[in-house]
Amino acid sequence: MSEVLTAPLVVEFPFTRSLGPVQSAFLTGLRERTVLGVTASDGRVVVPPTEYDPVTAEEIRDLVEVGSAGTVTTWAWNPSPRRGQPLATPFAWVLVRLDGADTALLHALDAPGPEAVRTGMRVRIRWAAQRTGAITDIACFEPDDSPDGEGAAAPHCDAEPVPHDGEFADPVTGITAPARLDYTYAPGRAQSRYLRALADHKTIGERCPSCRKVYVPPRGACPTCGVATDTQVEVGPRGTVTTFCIVNIKAKNLDIEVPYVYAHIALDGADLALHARIGGIPYDRVRMGLRVEPVWTEGGRFPDHYRPTGEPDADYDRYKELI
Repeated sequence: MSEVLTAPLVVEFPFTRSLGPVQSAFLTGLRERTVLGVTASDGRVVVPPTEYDPVTAEEIRDLVEVGSAGTVTTWAWNPSPRRGQPLATPFAWVLVRLDGADTALLHALDAPGPEAVRTGMRVRIRWAAQRTGAITDIACFEPDDSPDGEGAAAPHCDAEPVPHDGEFADPVTGITAPARLDYTYAPGRAQSRYLRALADHKTIGERCPSCRKVYVPPRGACPTCGVATDTQVEVGPRGTVTTFCIVNIKAKNLDIEVPYVYAHIALDGADLALHARIGGIPYDRVRMGLRVEPVWTEGGRFPDHYRPTGEPDADYDRYKELI
């Protein structure tokens, strides 16, 4: 077994936001296979449209419809697509200036290889079969091999944009933008020892040789003195709630009913509070100074939660420095 543990971790946060009139019209238009831009104060047509002028910061609302074909202004080849990207096979990231637009739209170009991509080539939108009012309604771009699309100087490249009122039936008013990070976490030697001890129902920290404080979880170095900590000290298992919060929003993939309490707990013998869930007591009876102990589930590698011990509450002066 390696001395240092590793584990795959995922941090995911789906961000929900409302849309203003310009973004709402743009995304609803994509659902209807219509690409809208907005006219800036200097006459340029901005695609994707912004609600404020990129130069003057003035609010802009004059929507126009632009073409579904355009010209590649620059590109980069992506040989190894990642999860969530537009295509599962190698593709090119391209900036495309759609006909009638003065700025470029970033998206994927489906091409057999980098030798098939060039700046100035003509491309057209490949629409998704199922469209919901999102940028993914443009499945990708593809080479425009039609007679009118050959070459960067095709006649319709300078087509004039057409004014559009931005009105659609059942407009899109909000979106959910997923943010996700997949990575491999390596806790280091100090926290690897800490995690292995938890599996044996023990909690260990490390003492600073200078200030003598015991840190749990251990960090391998004292955050105050900046010196290495290698003396292991078993602490707890009981501790004191120093502060807490009541959680009222249920987290995705977390099988815990709300409301519940998450608290900072100063384990006996430790000089740094760790955080954990409090159970075995109604959420509205959790309080600062409450004495608690860990509860392990069968086969669990770390405490599932902490519960009251039944001891009298700790005096505030005993834990005030750890809040």
